[in-house]
Amino acid sequence: MPPSRLETSRPATDSAGAVLVAAGSAGPAADGPGSAGPGPGGVRRWFAETTGGLPATYWYLWTGSLINRAGGFVIVYLTIYLTTVQGFSPSRSGLVLGLWAAGGAIGTLAGGVAADRIGRRITLLVAHLGGVLLLVALAFAQGFWVIAPLTFLFGLVGEASRPAFQALMVDVVPAKDRLRAFTLNYWAVNVGFAVAATLAGLAAAADPKLIFLVNAGTALAPFLFILLKVREPHRERPAVAPHAPVERAGIGTVLRDRVFLGFVAVNLLISFVFMQHLSTLPIAMTGDGIPAQQYGLVIALNGVLIVAGQLFIPKLIKSYDRSRVLAVAAVIIGLGFGLTAFADSVAFYALTVLVWTVGEMLNSPSNSTLTAALSPAALRGRYQGVMSLSWSVAGFAAPVLGGYVQQHLGDEALWLGCGVIAIVAAAGQLWSGPARERRAEALQAV
Repeated sequence: MPPSRLETSRPATDSAGAVLVAAGSAGPAADGPGSAGPGPGGVRRWFAETTGGLPATYWYLWTGSLINRAGGFVIVYLTIYLTTVQGFSPSRSGLVLGLWAAGGAIGTLAGGVAADRIGRRITLLVAHLGGVLLLVALAFAQGFWVIAPLTFLFGLVGEASRPAFQALMVDVVPAKDRLRAFTLNYWAVNVGFAVAATLAGLAAAADPKLIFLVNAGTALAPFLFILLKVREPHRERPAVAPHAPVERAGIGTVLRDRVFLGFVAVNLLISFVFMQHLSTLPIAMTGDGIPAQQYGLVIALNGVLIVAGQLFIPKLIKSYDRSRVLAVAAVIIGLGFGLTAFADSVAFYALTVLVWTVGEMLNSPSNSTLTAALSPAALRGRYQGVMSLSWSVAGFAAPVLGGYVQQHLGDEALWLGCGVIAIVAAAGQLWSGPARERRAEALQAV
């Protein structure tokens, strides 16, 4: 999969991430003989190796994502907002969150197809602007029959941007730099998440409408960066088997790819476990008498740990088999959520969050780079859309099935069950790994 010709070799000297790129653009030679900075292995060399040489378009996307996530209050506090401000029952709140995920499931597929057919840029612009308008509408919406469809539409347009965003990143970043590019982006997402989880409670205490209005304001950032600074990259024409007409290459090609669909299925399992932190975890904590603000601080630890340690992950895992890394990540995530069965205090809940966050840190960059490696260049949007679909399906199933188990079987059954599911996912990663790597090597050869 050759990288796009768009700005893959030019440093982003004029981007909002210019300081990062300028500091890293010299590469490892910056710490060679005569350098004023520290020697090999020093902070400057590490910083250069981590951030240097990435294209300008990448840094525009990175900065817009950081700002947007810092104001991403809505999904963090939606369950609490619906139950405490709107007076919804837990089942109705879970249904609304499930509708958001159901909309996202449709949006990811539509966004992936649109990214390949009409372009990454226009897909992102429409999705981000639609999200801003729907957030403003949700700020003033009242009642289940108004909030539910608006939340569904918000999930649809919001998640439509995900495959286009991921495909655009793969387009503009060379294959050799993608692990650190995805790691840096995930780091930015979690800086924003930590800020959002901390500030959302303050915004809600001042005026619940601010949860939606601040989120709408920060969602304008990626829209403006893409509108003013990002160009549509060069994209490859579809390349399929000789007997298949080029124009037939589409979503069906992805759905017939058994190797990739196996990867999606395993990701669905671990996603189901992970998404419990947005649906059943706040209910469990409030059931133990822990205030909503304390939930915000506990969940913010997830972002804080990722901010502190995520940038060291690429060096840690780059020499290991990706499927084994994903299997270890699944086991750690399962351990963290399984321990939640025994949590009854803020400190214990914080410990469980720290454990499963370590697994998340290992899972995310490996998952993203492997998805990119398994995606034919001309169908990246569709492949990213189908992978994103696993997260949307999990986002729907987590509050619905998790809430049912929590209500009828109790918290212990829910959290121990999550641990078992994660172990199954780890076994799936190990079993299917060799076939995935063979497929990735074949695509790289093409």
